[in-house]
Amino acid sequence: MRQISILGCGWLGLPLAKALLINGFSVKGSTTSEGKLSTLKSLSIDPFLIALNSKNITGAIEDFLNGSETLVIDIPPQLRGKNAETSTSNEKVFVEKIKTLIPYLEKSTIENVLFVSSTSVYGEINGKISEETVPKPDTESGKQLLEAESLLQNNLNFKSTILRFGGLIGEDRNPIKFLAGKQNLENPETPINFIHQDDSVGIILKIIASGSWNEIYNGVSPFHPERETYYTQKATELALPLPQFDHSKPSTGKLVLSDKVENVLGYSFIKTNL
Repeated sequence: MRQISILGCGWLGLPLAKALLINGFSVKGSTTSEGKLSTLKSLSIDPFLIALNSKNITGAIEDFLNGSETLVIDIPPQLRGKNAETSTSNEKVFVEKIKTLIPYLEKSTIENVLFVSSTSVYGEINGKISEETVPKPDTESGKQLLEAESLLQNNLNFKSTILRFGGLIGEDRNPIKFLAGKQNLENPETPINFIHQDDSVGIILKIIASGSWNEIYNGVSPFHPERETYYTQKATELALPLPQFDHSKPSTGKLVLSDKVENVLGYSFIKTNL
């Protein structure tokens, strides 16, 4: 039986693990929450309590990796909010975590790494964005993600594919819940760059099934209505207060293309209307 390890069985990693089990894989899954171990085990996921730190890793990381050919890394940087990872120095906490992990990968059975990244690595470039666009991150998380991408891609001990997702949405997750009723929102005409949870899982499955390694893919739905149009419609559907947009300044922003996912990887999107 083929075995895959998923570092981070959270909002995306858990449904991915379930889908991999359905597709005949055995799955090792990690969590930083001891209370979640029983949940993983009940789903037939081999559970591991693992936490990456900038100086070390707690948990049985060797056992988690060994026996698996592929590792999915889905641990986004936590650099903002009440649970933000902070440092007393100028240390790049997320980058240091990946640096700490890499020696364990080099000594393990892992041959392929799929790193879940973000379109935030492109920064606020205006216009159409493809995988050929040179990233210019302008946020700390974007900068650290891009550096982590390079660390993995430049390591010759394993093959790495980078998957840059747009805004992740699902049945229980949509930005309108935070924007409802807000005033003076900027960029009403800027296109959205979202992807549904189902398609996020589907693209990862397709990469693994086709062995598409040493690649970079943008994971964004080819559904790009303007922000005002989309959020107004979503607020109406959910009976939420309508957001109000500021039209006094020209809209700026990027449109992230998913042509490579469709034409090279051969993936067909499930959710064509978000």
